[in-house]
Formats: sequence, C-alpha cells, structure tokens
Amino acid sequence: MKLTRRQTLLSGAALPLAAAPSLAIADGHTAPAMPTHRNFTLGDFRVTTLLAGSRNVENPQQIFGMNVDADTFAEVSAANFIPTDAAQFFFTPTVVNTGSEVILFDTGLSPAGTLSAMEAAGYTADQVTHVVITHMHGDHIGGLADDAGAETFANAAYVTGQAEFDHWAGAENEGFEAKVRPLAEKFSFIQPGDDVRGGITAVDAFGHTPGHMGYMLESGGKQLFLMADLANHYVWSVAYPDWEVRFDMDKAAAAASRKRVLGMAAADRVPLIGYHMPFPGMGYIDTRGEGGFHYVPHSYQLL
Repeated sequence: MKLTRRQTLLSGAALPLAAAPSLAIADGHTAPAMPTHRNFTLGDFRVTTLLAGSRNVENPQQIFGMNVDADTFAEVSAANFIPTDAAQFFFTPTVVNTGSEVILFDTGLSPAGTLSAMEAAGYTADQVTHVVITHMHGDHIGGLADDAGAETFANAAYVTGQAEFDHWAGAENEGFEAKVRPLAEKFSFIQPGDDVRGGITAVDAFGHTPGHMGYMLESGGKQLFLMADLANHYVWSVAYPDWEVRFDMDKAAAAASRKRVLGMAAADRVPLIGYHMPFPGMGYIDTRGEGGFHYVPHSYQLL
C-alpha cells in the first residue's frame, strides 16, 4: 500500500514535537522546562532515556480504544485519573553505553530534539557507534538525517529487522525514501533472537508494523526490555491490550504481541522502557484482572 504524505503526517509517527517543552501555568508564567534525559544503571551498562519531544493530543479515543464505546473509554479514563479530551505524548529514544559502544535506539522525528537531549546527557552525534531502528515510523527514523539529507550519525553502523526494512522498501513511503534509503548500504539486518551486540537481543513484537521488534538488554545478571511501540499508552494500551490503536498496522497481531511480551515482563519482573510512556519512560508491569496489566512507574530502582 502506498502511503501518501498526508497519511504519513497523520500517523502517530509524524506528530509534531516540542523539544524540552515548558509548561504554561494559570497566572501566565512558565514553569521550568521538562527534563531532557534520565540515566539508569543496568549491570555494566549505562542506559539513558532522551526526551526528544512531547506534545498534547486532543480526542485520544480517535487513537486508542477504537473498538470500545465512549462510555467505557470514559469510565476507564476516570478510574485512572486521566482526561478523555486530551493526552500527552512523549517521544523517547534511548542510549545504551556498554562501555565500549554507544548504541542509540531510534532517532526521533528530526535531529534537533534528539541531539539536544543527547548533548544534555553528555553525548555527541559522532560518539554513536550503532543506531538501532525498532521500526520505521517517522518519529523513529526522522532523526537519521536533516531536511537537506545530511547524515546525523555519520560514524554509526545501522541495524534493523530484515522484515521491517523489506516492508518499507516496497511501500513507496516518503519518510523511508528520504531518511533510510540513502543509508541502505550502511544497514545490517537481523531477525528475532539475533544479537545486536553482546547483551542486546532482538525480540519479536510484530503488529504495530510488520517487522516491529523490541530489544532485551542484559548485563551483570540484570535485564531491561526496550519495548519501543509495543504499547503506546500506560492505561489505554498496557492495561487494556486488546484495545485497538489507530497506528497498529495489524491490530490483532499487535494485541497478541502486547499480551505475550507484557506477560513475560510481568512474570519475570523485568523493567521496560516504552518509547511513548510518560517520561522518563521506564516502568514495571504487573498483572491485572481480566487479561490486562498494570503499569508501575520506575521510581529509584535503577538509579
């Protein structure tokens, strides 16, 4: 299927971003900017989540819970103290410093927000040794190059799933053609179960896109799962994995992946980082009745 520019811009992948946004308060003053990064320790790895941007989105049931009625959506939202007329989206690339390599997972919508957050965290673009693309929606590949086509991470090798690349290579998608195709010779392709580097393993999480994958990190006997866009809201996707999400290309497969992977995270008590979870993006998963889950935000466990 050919994706037009309008369809791309309307996808969750292409929502406009505001890097390190400030919050307007009632008396007209502006609150301090949101944090741009957060560091965590996983064995010998230093894991840093980057807030590449955030934005407010109106009418969230046009995106989440499309297969439930408005009363159910409102009841669930009220029970979780969140409004039904708006949601806050977060866009969170992640840096994994293994000690010998600096690996960036996803690149944001454009270089500006991601590089700003990276630099605040003490990294520069030329330090990145590998860029891993979990899937090829615009908010994950947009930072690969600027509007003039200049490569952002010129010293990096690029890694993505073979199925994901093959799908977009045949989709006549403007984002892919502008950002990914020019770098194709620098990509290597992996399958679920393959290692990106030691202690970083690809995990099947298909459905959001045909080749969408998460990545299990393991160091010092500890694990952390990068779930990318497996679940894009801590209530409307995590707690209710069968609720349909507009941007899941195969909605049944995406729901099955959510239940399987979140079930693993709950059973093994593995922390995870979600690309669109409330910043800093890390939390834990517990089971909830009726086949759902409960998201427990990280506090200080891995600081």
